[in-house]
Amino acid sequence: MNDRTYVFQPAWPGTPFDIAKQAGEYWIDAWQRSVLFMDVLRQRGDDHAESVAQAAPHVLNFEFDVVLDGRDLERPVNYGLLKIRPPDGVEVDASRRPFIVFDPRAGHGPGIGGMKHDSEIGVVLRAGHPCYFVGFLPQPVHGQTIEDVCRAEARFIAKVAELHPDADGKPALIGNCQAGWQIMMTAALNPDLPGPLVLAGAPLSYWNGVHGKNPLRYLGGLLGGTWLTALSGDLGNGVFDGAHLVSNFESMNPANTWWKKEYKVYAQVDSEAQRFLEFEKWWGNPVLLNAPEMQYIADNLFVGNRLSSGSIHDSTGRRIDLRNVKSPIVVFCSWGDDITPPHQALGWVLDMYQDDEALAMSGQTIIYAMHETIGHLGIFVSATVANKEHEEFTSAMDLIDVLPPGLYEAVFLEKTPDTLNAALATGNYVMRFERRFLDDLRALGGNDAEDERRFAAVARVSDVNVGLYRTFVSPLLRGVMNDQSADMLRQLHPYRLRYRVYSSKNPLLHGIDKLADRVRAERRPAAPDNIFLAMQEAFSRQIVAALDQYRDMRDAAVERYFMNLYGSPVLQALVGLRADSQRVRQLGRDIARETVAASARAKLVEQAAVGGTVEAIVRALLYVFRAPELRAADERAYATLRELRAHSRAGQLMTLTHFKELVQQQAQILSWDEAAGFAALPALLPPEQDERARALDVVRQVASAAGALSGEAAERMERVARVFGTPAGAALNVAAAAAATPPAARLAHKEQL
Repeated sequence: MNDRTYVFQPAWPGTPFDIAKQAGEYWIDAWQRSVLFMDVLRQRGDDHAESVAQAAPHVLNFEFDVVLDGRDLERPVNYGLLKIRPPDGVEVDASRRPFIVFDPRAGHGPGIGGMKHDSEIGVVLRAGHPCYFVGFLPQPVHGQTIEDVCRAEARFIAKVAELHPDADGKPALIGNCQAGWQIMMTAALNPDLPGPLVLAGAPLSYWNGVHGKNPLRYLGGLLGGTWLTALSGDLGNGVFDGAHLVSNFESMNPANTWWKKEYKVYAQVDSEAQRFLEFEKWWGNPVLLNAPEMQYIADNLFVGNRLSSGSIHDSTGRRIDLRNVKSPIVVFCSWGDDITPPHQALGWVLDMYQDDEALAMSGQTIIYAMHETIGHLGIFVSATVANKEHEEFTSAMDLIDVLPPGLYEAVFLEKTPDTLNAALATGNYVMRFERRFLDDLRALGGNDAEDERRFAAVARVSDVNVGLYRTFVSPLLRGVMNDQSADMLRQLHPYRLRYRVYSSKNPLLHGIDKLADRVRAERRPAAPDNIFLAMQEAFSRQIVAALDQYRDMRDAAVERYFMNLYGSPVLQALVGLRADSQRVRQLGRDIARETVAASARAKLVEQAAVGGTVEAIVRALLYVFRAPELRAADERAYATLRELRAHSRAGQLMTLTHFKELVQQQAQILSWDEAAGFAALPALLPPEQDERARALDVVRQVASAAGALSGEAAERMERVARVFGTPAGAALNVAAAAAATPPAARLAHKEQL
């Protein structure tokens, strides 16, 4: 017997009279639940019809004002920028960093990021930040492209920045699912516009995954590429139906789609009906895309996987290179997400960077957080996630914005009575960003060279099939399809049909609402220990187990088919893949980028002895935090460090942008040559001994905010103390000696340190 087999052994209640009594109670309860369940399905169908009739349906649970309508732009799109009004009792400070939440246009309508108060939008507002939302209409503007959407998003970000000129930091962007890769493309083309980016459940590396899991990545190969996408666009007369995307999602978990979701409502109809109806308002209203938009997504992302290899160009010839993104990138993913597993959320980092030095010297900061169990939708819908991860990311956004370049993992430490300086951390958790390396991502697993070759074969087969389809089939279909026939096909889609069948338009359901009202007035639920309820639950578990077994067998068969077919050397050779090639997908060297990096390194040497007390404090802290056991940024330390921003050469508040540039500059000086950077510290310190002592005090307070230092961190702190305590005249001699030391000797000194 496997672990999916359930054996029901009833504890019979005793006498035949007791059994008959429980049977009667269960029969009444089951009949009443059936009536109420049918009424819930009717309400769902009516809600669907009502949403379809609206010009701009959404599920936002907040009031808003329209700031920009994308249809009014030079290149019109069906997107819009909304400003969210804070609910009663919530105060927002217009001078704080604004946030923009981008919802996914992946088949469903807008609003998922704010469909309840415990949501991404709700968290941002409660933290006192202005919040904006980018949504879309169900019908695309004729001719709009993915590039047009990127232009519109850039315009929206610029508008928000314009509305908050005194804000302390550029607008932070939250991109859910599909919107994540969309804002990454926008940021790559407009690197100076946005602040930090939060990618929630966003796929960026579509080929990645592990064997035995993540079957959705095989779908392109199973269908022979994206020719079916082209066919769907032609059948829609130039419009792609988002219902096809939703159906793909639903097919991944047949137990949930065909049984668990509705059964939960039937079994707990008194408590689950409202939650089910609220969710279905979003899930049950698919939107439309222009056929070229969907073809672009399928060819370049789903099957081609060209975004993470930097092989997509815009209409002006600019390469969309994710390494151009200057703002910190927060990747939030989950092991429980079967649509965007961590490998697909993070694999692009390994595609972009060959080693840790390349990542650090690029100036890019990447932070990831991996939930253990939450599903795909829960990443941006779950109230538990909103009140933990999203709340912590929001409160720590300024710290995220000034983190030195590199790879980090976000760690959430629950506050306890023993937590040191707990008041310095907002919320119920202390957030730490612990330094990680590319090998940590490689350890998660992923594709080997043979897997990469298989997916590359799919991409080439897809190009061939699309070419054949465009040549021989597409002209015929385009000649016979029109708007009326396309709309009829959309209405007959099983995904939409089920909503009309179970609605007030069905004469068989006339009167069910009145009957349901009578049942609610006379509701007689069975006792929780009713033996027949236990039998019902056991029967449900058997159905779920059978459907899960079917899913596992199906997915295993699909994987075997994919591996065998696209792993064939003959097929790979026929599509032009050489058997002796080591890598079928390589980003390649960028000479212009390397030249700029070399020039920046040369300037770092010159800037090592340039600056003042603030630069000295920051460099000293970064030097201490480079200790192996202390490679982390703690929000308590940052809270202590904030006072540094109150000091500048002009005696005015240092802006966050200036502070960020200062931190990154000092971090890169130490990354390039730690010994030389440390040796130049005395040249940055003031001659007055009391000023140096006060600066050392700041360093000690910040360094020990998360706990007492030990090991190499303590040793580094002692070295800093000796330098800060050096008399002014001696400091000048140390600086001069450091400047005169040849690079080879400085590197030797680095090893001694």
